[in-house]
Amino acid sequence: MKDHQLKALVQVAERGSIRAAARAMNLSQSALTKALRELEEDVGAELLQRSYKGIGFTPEGSALLVRARLVLATLERARAEIRQMRGGAGAHVKVAITPLLTATVLPDVLTAFRRAQPEAELSFHEGLLVQALPGLIEGKLDFAIALASPQDLPYEIEFAPLTEIDAVPMVRTDHPLANAEDWNSVADAEWVLNLSAGSQSMNLVGWLEAQGFTAPRRILHCSSPFLILDLVRRNDLIGYGPRVLITDPQVGSGLRPLLLQPLPPTMPLGLLTLRGVPLGSAARKLADLFRRQLEGLPRPGATQGS
Repeated sequence: MKDHQLKALVQVAERGSIRAAARAMNLSQSALTKALRELEEDVGAELLQRSYKGIGFTPEGSALLVRARLVLATLERARAEIRQMRGGAGAHVKVAITPLLTATVLPDVLTAFRRAQPEAELSFHEGLLVQALPGLIEGKLDFAIALASPQDLPYEIEFAPLTEIDAVPMVRTDHPLANAEDWNSVADAEWVLNLSAGSQSMNLVGWLEAQGFTAPRRILHCSSPFLILDLVRRNDLIGYGPRVLITDPQVGSGLRPLLLQPLPPTMPLGLLTLRGVPLGSAARKLADLFRRQLEGLPRPGATQGS
């Protein structure tokens, strides 16, 4: 299994055809086809399905594609690390982060990182698990910082807890239910929730059902935390999200938490990395800065009921 064979497989997936993949790799179609055939012989399975509709992947091909992307990304990280050590081009760190970091530690982390790694290139992505996990497994991300239930993560992912985050229901400041204090009084309201796997809203729904409360029935589904905040700010919707975002003077302007009791347990915020794949020096530096800054945040118990 060789480097150029894996590149050929990935390029076919990304370009959608043998011809386009060969053009992207500056190869003839026959050379690229040969590389793919040799790869199939090496693994002992057919990887591609060719039909009048174009190129598709067999189950074996799809499984290998995920690993091929990871292998190529890992090799590129190693090359970048060596170039940096030898005074070449700077590192490129790709990270997925949860939006609550923007209202807490991100400004200080960026300042400290730029001081330590002024030439490094940074790419930030939104840290929803449904997006971050594939990015980590395929090597497209160095690490992620996200809310997660460790027991629900795939084996390939390592989770290092950093702090605990509490979430609260929220409304605009002049919402008709702004003074509600129990779950029954908001049972018939319309909510806007992110019900993607592993989200705090999914945690809320499961907790309400377990406690015998009526879970929200009328739900506007939304996967963007900042869009949820804006929808709540401008409509008679009830949202749910990290207290630290809702009480932030800028991010949470025009919003207020509902003082409903009791509240669900906190969720761990942690560092997610690919098991067995070490971080490069620049990525490790950035992760350490996030870790130190998050350790200094007040624990949820100190603000509960504020």
